[in-house]
Amino acid sequence: MLVKFTHDRILFVAKKMIEKNKEIYPKFDVIVVGCGIAGLSAAISAQQNGAKVAVLERAPYSERGGNTRYTESFWRMKSEDAVSDDFEDQFAANSGGWPDPGVLEDLVRDRENQPSVLKSLSIVDPSLIATLASEAPVALKWLKGFGVKFDFLPLYFLSQSTTRMGPIGGGLALVDALGAYADDHPEDITFFYETAAKKLIINDDGNIEGVSGITRGNKKVNIFSSNVILSSGGFEGNAEMLSHYVGPQAQFIRPVSRGGHYNRGEGVQMALDAGAASCGDFGSFHAQPVDPRSKEMEPVFLNYSYGLLINESGLRFTDEAPALVDSTYEAVTRIIMQQKNGIAYAVFDSKLDDVKNWNATVRSRVAPFQSDTLRDLASQINLPADEFLSTIEEFNRSCPDDNSNFDPLKPDGLKTDNLIPQKSNWSRPLDSGPFRAWPIICSNCFTFGGVKIDDRARVVNTEGDIIPGLYATGEVAGIYYRTYTGATSVMRGAVTGRLAGNDASSRRNS
Repeated sequence: MLVKFTHDRILFVAKKMIEKNKEIYPKFDVIVVGCGIAGLSAAISAQQNGAKVAVLERAPYSERGGNTRYTESFWRMKSEDAVSDDFEDQFAANSGGWPDPGVLEDLVRDRENQPSVLKSLSIVDPSLIATLASEAPVALKWLKGFGVKFDFLPLYFLSQSTTRMGPIGGGLALVDALGAYADDHPEDITFFYETAAKKLIINDDGNIEGVSGITRGNKKVNIFSSNVILSSGGFEGNAEMLSHYVGPQAQFIRPVSRGGHYNRGEGVQMALDAGAASCGDFGSFHAQPVDPRSKEMEPVFLNYSYGLLINESGLRFTDEAPALVDSTYEAVTRIIMQQKNGIAYAVFDSKLDDVKNWNATVRSRVAPFQSDTLRDLASQINLPADEFLSTIEEFNRSCPDDNSNFDPLKPDGLKTDNLIPQKSNWSRPLDSGPFRAWPIICSNCFTFGGVKIDDRARVVNTEGDIIPGLYATGEVAGIYYRTYTGATSVMRGAVTGRLAGNDASSRRNS
């Protein structure tokens, strides 16, 4: 009898615990994982369509907003009504690999009549890019409804190869505006701060039932809904995943901002575990050159094209100036990552001051190393002096005798002669002190690898079918390969977030 009583008592207590859990966390219409631009856009769009929404956010309230909080949030647009002229062409140019043309030819069919191998193929569906282009102006106007103002704002580039505009106040203005709206509707939107989603709750029939996570004190929490929107960023804050996908040099990169440290890849992994098809370049990420000494937000360094990049062996290793910096810095930065200890030094002489407003391209407040002699500069930055001096002397000999055509605002054709690697533009001798040097490392703004979605932000599984009730937005949705199509990430988050929120709210009774 004692054993039976104990067993019955355990069942009774367990039942009460379940009932208590459901009382504290009632079933929501929609769960959103993440609180950056994608998550906030999803949550509010769903709420505006009548849904009760739960938002799980790993960060505390004071740091909510993910990467969005720390970015300037430029949008690749030529006006509030249209994306840039090169928008779709740039996505096409940066699409992945060499896909089988025999498979791609079925893209002419509507999605329902495409073969499953194409539906799940790790390429970006052109219809999704077209949707981003058409919905970006709609999302921008929606954001303006919360008091956000957009304009063509100063950049950290001296010149640019495309058109960009952004919210006045940057990404923080987006987070504050949307966050304030959500805070004003606590009856509809419930935030769970310092709560990290860990896995999807899926029943035996494969249907989404909610999200299991942990909160402070390693306490487990289950939140229930048949609609889950994954908006928790990439895996730039997860050293293990970076090492797995990017390789051993990943130890030398770090998130470009504090928000990236909260992005540890659970959203991507949960979707993959649920059977999602992968999409986006898992071995790559949006690379930015930064000063490793700086504590500033996004301390980018973008004027190296006027000087030389020299590694710890005292050698040049790449063309510093193949074209305008805004279209080439990512490729150059990845080459810096491959150098010994993942670091290089940008070296200049006094002629850097000929470049008007060059300070705008340096977001680090840490002073450069400086000396009247190159040998002493080498000593300060701990480079082998003889190799360092030899590298600069060889470069100086290869520079054009006439550099009167120097133009820092466009490729000027001042290239080196008989030098490997060549410097294609802005080549002038480094021969007049004082000499300055800044260290540069590769930082990780966000990762490219994610899961495949359709033009309603619904997750596509490995068989090409939609996973009912599961959505991926922002960085969780993979759309980039090789090189980032600049000024489109926050735009992607806002658009896909709204698409997911609108669609998920229409399923709220399922």
